[in-house]
Amino acid sequence: MAQVEILDIKGQKVGELELKDSIFAIEPNHDVMYRYLDMQLTNKRSGNASTKTRAEVRGGGRKPWAQKHTGRARTGSIRSPLFRKGGVIFGPRPRDFKKSLNKKMKRLALRSALSVRVSEGNLIILDDVKFEAPRTKEMKVVLKNLNLETNKVLFVLPFKNENNENVKLAGRNIPKVKVIIADNPNQGKVNIDGLNIFDLINNEKVVMTKDMIAKIEEVL
Repeated sequence: MAQVEILDIKGQKVGELELKDSIFAIEPNHDVMYRYLDMQLTNKRSGNASTKTRAEVRGGGRKPWAQKHTGRARTGSIRSPLFRKGGVIFGPRPRDFKKSLNKKMKRLALRSALSVRVSEGNLIILDDVKFEAPRTKEMKVVLKNLNLETNKVLFVLPFKNENNENVKLAGRNIPKVKVIIADNPNQGKVNIDGLNIFDLINNEKVVMTKDMIAKIEEVL
C-alpha cells in the first residue's frame, strides 16, 4: 500500500495514510474513463432545440392559386418548406441524448482516474478543512499554505453539512478552484455534486480530506 502524507490547512505534515492499491494503484483503464466522460458530457445536453414542420406553422389553410392553367408550379399551402415563413425540413426536434453506464464500469473509471492522480503526485490529503463562515479570504490562505495558488484545484468533501457548505461557498469566487460534495447522508443524491470523472481529470490538483478517502475506500 502506498504511504501518503496527511497535511493540515497550514500545509504542515500531521501524519501518514495508507491508500488501498486496489483503488489508488491500479492500471488505468483509459477506455472506460473515456466512456464515463463521454456519458457525463452527453447527459448535460438539453436536447431542447426545436423547429416547426409545415403541419405546425400557423396559416396556410387556403390553396394559394388554382392547381392548373396558371403556368406556375402546383402548390397546396404557402407554409410549404419551399416558401418564406414555411415549415422546416428535417430540422432539430426535442430529443433525449441520455447515455448510461453500468455501476462496475463507473467504479472502474473512478479508480482509474484516482490512480492516475496518485501516480502523478497530484493527490493531496488534508486532515480536515472547516470554515465557520463562507469567507473567500480563508480559502485563499489555505491555497497559499498548500502552494496551490497558481494551480487548477479540485476540493472533494465527503458529505453535505454546514462546514462543508461554507468551504464550497468560500471557493466559489476563486478562479481555478472548484469544491464538490460527494454525498448527502439520508437524502440520496439530493443537492450533491458527486465524485466524477470530469472533475478529476479537468483539474491539475485534487485535494481530499482523510474522511473522503475513507468514504471512497468504503464505496469503491
